[in-house]
Amino acid sequence: MAFYGIQSNLVNYLTSQLHEDTVSSVRNVNNWSGVVWITPLLGAYIADTYIGRFWTFTLSSLIYVMGMILLTMAASLKFMKPTCTNGICSKTSTSQIAFFYSSLYIIAIGAGGTKPNISTFGADQFDDFNPYEKNLKVSFFNWWMFSSFIGALCATLGLVYIQENLGWGLGYGIPTAGLLFSLVIFYIGTPIYRHKIRKTKSPARDLIRVPIAAFRNRKIQLPDNPSELHEFDTQDYIRSGKRQVLHSPAFRCLDKAAIKHGNGGDSKPPCTVTQVEGTKLVLGMALIWLVTLIPSTIWAQINTLFVKQGTTLDRSLSPSFRIPAASLGSFVTLSMLLSVPMYDRYFVPFMRRRTGNPRGITMLQRLGVGFVIQVMAIAIAYAVEVRRMHVIRVQHISGPKQIVPMSIFWLLPQYVLLGVADVFNAIGLLEFFYDQSPEDMQSLGTTFFTSGIGVGNFLNSFLVTLVDKVTGRNGERGWIGDNLNDCHLDYYYGFLMVISILNLGAFSWASSRYVYKRETKEVNEGCVEMETKALDTSLGLHA
Repeated sequence: MAFYGIQSNLVNYLTSQLHEDTVSSVRNVNNWSGVVWITPLLGAYIADTYIGRFWTFTLSSLIYVMGMILLTMAASLKFMKPTCTNGICSKTSTSQIAFFYSSLYIIAIGAGGTKPNISTFGADQFDDFNPYEKNLKVSFFNWWMFSSFIGALCATLGLVYIQENLGWGLGYGIPTAGLLFSLVIFYIGTPIYRHKIRKTKSPARDLIRVPIAAFRNRKIQLPDNPSELHEFDTQDYIRSGKRQVLHSPAFRCLDKAAIKHGNGGDSKPPCTVTQVEGTKLVLGMALIWLVTLIPSTIWAQINTLFVKQGTTLDRSLSPSFRIPAASLGSFVTLSMLLSVPMYDRYFVPFMRRRTGNPRGITMLQRLGVGFVIQVMAIAIAYAVEVRRMHVIRVQHISGPKQIVPMSIFWLLPQYVLLGVADVFNAIGLLEFFYDQSPEDMQSLGTTFFTSGIGVGNFLNSFLVTLVDKVTGRNGERGWIGDNLNDCHLDYYYGFLMVISILNLGAFSWASSRYVYKRETKEVNEGCVEMETKALDTSLGLHA
């Protein structure tokens, strides 16, 4: 709730309280959101390599709380905001800007340790070697995100209204108190938590070691049989509690890192097949990650341009009540909350009977469905904006504060569809990156999910700035401007629709080449069973 309570209405705070222009406010929101979702790379690395998920989360939570307290002060204390007299406001001072943005970015640093570790720590509570618990784990990320959506709903419905009608200080103070309360609840359960033991001192080191070893052996011929590559005995993995990852045909050039040396004089032993496959998994996930950036850019519109677009429309529900434009984002959350139980309780069992897959459909199929729905959502956003521009021309509207005689609920379908899409792609991405990560890098693996959102926000910031400069040069009417009633936002949405369709084709290509992780697991004393996920082609149709 704390994060969404800030993000959902930050663009309005920047324009109404700090008096930033539209392009600057959108850019600053995107940049801050990008940092929030990028810093988990550092937090995950610290957790996987040094102090573990629990203590990384604990230390980061303290930083997060400190940032929330400072942000509440920035919004509450009068000398922290520019003053207004008779509708004329003073310019925001450098110290006011510095204090506000320092608070925001302290929160971003705290989020770097909380976001990648709390969800993976929750998943660690399930024992992969227990068939019953492993089956429960299939639904964990669905219900994890469901609880997150409840917090987002409270933010977009309640906090946004409080911020705009009762005061920004109160609107930020409530989630600060809520954050403290939730941490107390979390630490009450400390005695019963399971803590996953790190089995490798520096798991990320293999990502460097394997390519170097493969390059060193580049002139050596690979054996025809992968079983001739270097690998420990299966019993060694059982005794150490680690999982053995089986050989796959992807990225064959890296297999040279596991070539056995002809003599024993080499001081550097070859990498094992499991180490090589771990590097292959990360490379494969990186390929999938690249094609999630455009969908993350579309998602970034919810809290930026969609909100500013809503402020131009008729928001009256009664003569005395107007719905805050940012509150329409609650329909994204509501559609998620309704769709998650339907997906988990009805769609998955139905598809499981047809496909035999425990998840109903493969993880990449789930992502593909979400991306298709997202393309439909941005296509509808484009059509609605075309309609808005038509009304503006007919009514001869030109002023930046003139209200377009068109209900804000015209925007509802695009919000609802993006919510449904997130059930497939947001939850699907989190599950995919956790499941497919090497065993000792699952916190770092989930940062593929968070960093994709972060880079998507940076990409949106870049696109907004670039489009504004290119289309608004020489005094021409740009696609995006302070006056949304006198620009061509419909062109920008059309541009996003085109690149989304192209990205969908790129995703189809990338998914057809992705090879799922194949590993062994201990099922009884001394007995080993292979857990296999086959080659996923054509959006996973053969998995």
